Amino acid sequence: MEVTRDGRSWRIGTAADVAWIAGRTTQGPSVTTAIPPVFDAYATFHPPDGRSFEVHERAVVDELAAHTPDQPWWLGYLDTGAHDIVFPAAPKVSLYWDWRYLLVEAGPEQALTWRTGHMRGAGPLPDLIFPEDRSWLVSALWDDAWTDIGGTTALITALHRNSLVNARPVGPDEDALPPGLTRD
Repeated sequence: MEVTRDGRSWRIGTAADVAWIAGRTTQGPSVTTAIPPVFDAYATFHPPDGRSFEVHERAVVDELAAHTPDQPWWLGYLDTGAHDIVFPAAPKVSLYWDWRYLLVEAGPEQALTWRTGHMRGAGPLPDLIFPEDRSWLVSALWDDAWTDIGGTTALITALHRNSLVNARPVGPDEDALPPGLTRD
């Protein structure tokens, strides 16, 4: 199925497009609750104090784009019923604990412009993002105030070095909770 926006057609994802994630995460407080344990490195990130969501999320997407060959990205919007999912009438896929996501094939520009706020704040970033080659995965779970990522060591290092991203490398078995934040 395809949807139209900005004068273009966009492909809507199916369960096959997220099968590599579904059923491969673990239960518990580690980063692998949101990210399958298939990557070289992992981190969590959230906006640093004094920085807007927009500045923070632009820095995240800029780092992701700099470490990704030109290709489509899958953008996933969690359907909470209270937040913008961009194409509400499109079919959804099920992930994690049968949470419903709208999955659309687009790119970095759409990740930063399509949505107007999410459960973590006023920024546009989707709740789930990964490139077609699956070289990294960004996932923000419904009840977390931070975002998890798995990817190459080079990507995680670059995110960690960027003060606007505020990334903290974690091991796959470590508690993903960033210092200073609490679980709901």
